[in-house]
Amino acid sequence: MHASRKQWNAAIAPADESRLDALARLGCKLWPENDKKAMREEFRELLASDRDAVFVADLDGQTVGFVHVSLRTDYVEGAASSPVGFVEGLYVDETFRRGGIARALITACEKWAKSRGCRELGSDTGLDDVPGQLFHLKAGFREARRLVAYIKTIE
Repeated sequence: MHASRKQWNAAIAPADESRLDALARLGCKLWPENDKKAMREEFRELLASDRDAVFVADLDGQTVGFVHVSLRTDYVEGAASSPVGFVEGLYVDETFRRGGIARALITACEKWAKSRGCRELGSDTGLDDVPGQLFHLKAGFREARRLVAYIKTIE
């Protein structure tokens, strides 16, 4: 059951190594093809990076969401400037969705990106992820382009 219409007052803060287990748990929900050990190590590397930031959302002593934002200097679809802050991953536990937590995490990304000279924040989601698309629009993003990507293995 979603907590629709309820406003959650989650505390948003930069993640640190004490959050690695929670980040691995949430990361595996967002990217289920990964295992917790690999996800934990990936988050450890992100926390040490100057080009990445991870923010967590805490509610009543529990980490219920996270966002990973990076600094991109390569081409970002729809961007008119460089560098661009880019939302690489965003997840909020289902029980706590629709209550402002994801928006608060995006605001943390905006502040981080702006402090690094960015004028734009990019993101993406799948063509079939309609809830993700609607969230982006509600959070103030504009659609830049629809894209179908292809890959071919060469022998």
